[in-house]
Amino acid sequence: MEEQVILVDHQDREIGTMDKIEAHRQGQLHRAFSVLIFNSRGELLLQKRADTKYHCGGMWTNACDGHPRPGETTVDAAHRRLREELGFDCPLEEIHRFTYRVELDHGLEEHEIDHVFVGRYDGIPTPNPDEASEIRWIDWATLEQELRDAPDRYAAWSRIAFAQRALIEVGWG
Repeated sequence: MEEQVILVDHQDREIGTMDKIEAHRQGQLHRAFSVLIFNSRGELLLQKRADTKYHCGGMWTNACDGHPRPGETTVDAAHRRLREELGFDCPLEEIHRFTYRVELDHGLEEHEIDHVFVGRYDGIPTPNPDEASEIRWIDWATLEQELRDAPDRYAAWSRIAFAQRALIEVGWG
């Protein structure tokens, strides 16, 4: 069976489910999440998406992201993907959400309500090579400079999430 996403209205109320790829082909609004992981030095964990990903392969993004499955809470999905993509788990706190719509490569479109979670981890991630080709820790100043110099190296949803730094710092502070 194909992976399903949860379709939502603009108030994030569930209205149905759809095949994940089809939802991205049609630009249907659905629920998603992004996980931002900080270490005790205040650095942010980034992953470079595997080149084989169905969209945005080879682009840098936040620690992990994804979609809750029907019947799965968003926070449970965030923990699941953290384990699947980076081989660890840690406490997570939802700090905010935002809605966005962008065109992607391969004729796909993201139209999502993205729940943003933050966590702290000081261990050594073990990325799944099917998900991430590289990982690195980065400080805010370096990240902001990279986003100014080469924004197209970063996935659209992560650029939006990173731009909300004040919300992240207030929520995480």
